[in-house]
Order: sequence, then structure tokens, then C-alpha cells
Amino acid sequence: MKVLIVGNGGREHALAWKLLQGSQVQQVVCVPGNGGTATMDRCINLPLTVDDFEGIKRAALEHDVSLVVIGPELPLAMGITDYLQQQNLTVFGPCQAGAQIEASKSWAKNLMLEAGIPTAQSAVFTDEETEAAFAYVAERGAPIVVKADGLAAGKGVTVAATIEEAQAAIEQSFSGQFGLAGECLVIEEFLAGQEVSVLALTDGKTVVPLLPAQDHKAVGEGDTGPNTGGMGAYAPAPLVTPELMEQIQQQVLQPAIATLQARGIDYRGVLYAGLMITNAGQIKVLEFNCRFGDPETQVILPLLETPVEDLMLACAKQQLDQVPVRWKPGASACVVMAAGGYPGNYQKGDLITGIDSAQAQGATVFHAGTRLNNNEVQTDGGRVLNVTATGETFDDAFARAYAAVEGIQFEGRYYRRDIGYRVREARG
Repeated sequence: MKVLIVGNGGREHALAWKLLQGSQVQQVVCVPGNGGTATMDRCINLPLTVDDFEGIKRAALEHDVSLVVIGPELPLAMGITDYLQQQNLTVFGPCQAGAQIEASKSWAKNLMLEAGIPTAQSAVFTDEETEAAFAYVAERGAPIVVKADGLAAGKGVTVAATIEEAQAAIEQSFSGQFGLAGECLVIEEFLAGQEVSVLALTDGKTVVPLLPAQDHKAVGEGDTGPNTGGMGAYAPAPLVTPELMEQIQQQVLQPAIATLQARGIDYRGVLYAGLMITNAGQIKVLEFNCRFGDPETQVILPLLETPVEDLMLACAKQQLDQVPVRWKPGASACVVMAAGGYPGNYQKGDLITGIDSAQAQGATVFHAGTRLNNNEVQTDGGRVLNVTATGETFDDAFARAYAAVEGIQFEGRYYRRDIGYRVREARG
């Protein structure tokens, strides 16, 4: 079979890498792909944008693909699944109605309340209600969380330590910092605890959670500084015991799918629950996403034994209950190498060296913000590389990942040296 992947990040490189390990997959077509997918055997990049639905349809038909996999949230929110399905193409990724679960935080909050899913207390304000938003923050006090309602590439959330910081975040959002995504805000209570990502596959009826992962969103060591798309991750998160995973299944994942179904939404693809496990051991949903996480996918897929194409096709064809999910033992770790200045301004076009030697040491280097130019791999984004390794323990996995990171060079490279600090000394 041939598979077309929409997207150009580390997540999409990891998906292409995993699909090409399957005995059934003959070729992967990436739209537009990156410098990593450009150098893979049996993989080609096509210079199309993720919102060029007509071009993607034409490419899928010309290459006779059996499956289209949608990586990023934007085309899902724009309705790419609905469009391609109308052309009789098999698509992995929810319909536009289902993608609202990520595209609108206020919509997701309403769904959670309807489903009885535990979440933080919150209120919604539009840009015409700035004074009311200020008053709400003043009444509630700090710390408090300010979230742009729409898609902001992982950068629309401010955890404000003071009332002044919260009010500044409100002003920035309403003044256009996030475009249309920031014209509505969700302001919610701050929850103390540990965040965990639980990505589940669903065919609209059956829900199968994947290994739990934890990522580091803040740019600075010690989880400080502004939020990013993610600076590193690890799986399986020891915090999520089998008993806790069963609670998540019963209290979060199944109620979400049942409520979507009750609303007439046939949701097939990834349901990604961003959770807070509070200091009291309670489960609270911070957000839902409608696609594979990034960089969580880069640590989950290396441990997956079941061919990922079997699972994706089963989701698309509503046969997920017929495919058992098997996992390899051990731990998986990922360190993100970013361009200097990220998540603010950064430069592109710098030469990257050392990737081959890093992979020779046993790491897998997934490209994110890269491009191939005259047979040279260059930087082309904020998060540049996802250096991933597996091992029997987290110590082993992180030692391999960081050893590989040390050998990779590009101008202004930046990475956190404390990814996985909670589990670095964990064994088994």
C-alpha cells in the first residue's frame, strides 16, 4: 500500500518512519514533508501546502494511495477529512465537526461539561468583554490561566503568576497577538500537579489509549519561561499506573466519544487528552487535541509493536476492536533541538552537521524544522530536530539521546539539558 501524510514536522517524520517499517507499506508521500523525509528511502516530498485540499486530493489519486494521514490540527479544523472522503479516499483524522474539540477551547469545555468530564473551572470572554475579563481575574486571583480559544500553535496559553500578568495576557490576545484565535478567551483556574498526555485511537465507538507520555512545554530549564510546542518528552510516563489509566478511560476518553456520538459526530482518529494529575491524585482535563501530539508521537511510536498502518486503517473503517495493540518493553526519550531565539524570532538556513553520526550511536533523529537544499540539511523552523532514543530504562534512553545531541551542530542551537528530570533516575 501507499500512504500520504499531510504535514512537515517531527510528528510527520516519525509517522513516515514508522509506516515504512511495516511490511505492507510500499511508499510514503509527504505533503510537504521536511529535510528528513526528503532523505528517506521509499519516501517522496511534494511541494504543496497543508491547506491545498485540491492539490492533496490530486496527489492522493495520482499516487494511488490507500490511506491519507492528517498530521496537523489546522487542516483538520478546516475540514480536510470531509473533503477527501467525498473523493472516496480513506482518511485517518476526524471530521471538521469533531476537530472543534481542539479548534475551540470553549466548545471543548462545553463538551466536557455535557459529558461530566472533570476539568478546571472556567469562564469565556470575547474581545468586546475586556473589562469583564479583567474583573473576573481580579476576583479569582492568581495564579490563573489565560487561553486563546482558537488554534495558536501551542503558544496561546499563559499561566499567569500575578493578576497584572493575566491582564497583560488578556490585552495581548485581544489586541491581535494570535489573530482570530485570540478574539475569544477561556480563563480558568490554575491546577497544581503534573501534566500528562494520553493519546487514544478511536473509530468512533472503540477507544484504545496508547502509552502515556509526559512532555516539557516551557522553553527554559526547570520548566520556566514561555510555552512552546514542546521541548522534549518521554514514555511510558510512570505517573500513570494501570489503575489510573483505567480511570482515564472511564472518566475521560469513553465519555468524550459517547458525547460526540450523541451529538451526531462520527469521530475517527486520535483523541488526545492533555491531563493534569493534581497533587491530590485527581484527574482534570486541561485540553483535548484532535491529532497526534508533537513531540509525544516521537516517543510513543518507537515502542509500538503493532503495525501503525493496521491501527489507522482500523480506525478509518470502524474495526478497531479487531486489532490488538502490542508494545515493546523499555523506555523512550526525546530531546528537542531548537533554533536560537525560539519561541521568539529565530533565523533559518543554517547548515546542520552530525546527524548521521548521532544515528550511528543508536539514536533516531526526527526532523522538524529542516529543509534539504543542494543535498545539505539546513534549519527551517523553530523546533529543528527531535533526537529520540530507547533503552531498557529511562537512564539508558536519555543517556543515548543526550549523547547524540552533543554531536549535532548548527548555529545558535538550543536544547534543554533537564528533559525527563522527574524520571531520569528511574529504573525499569
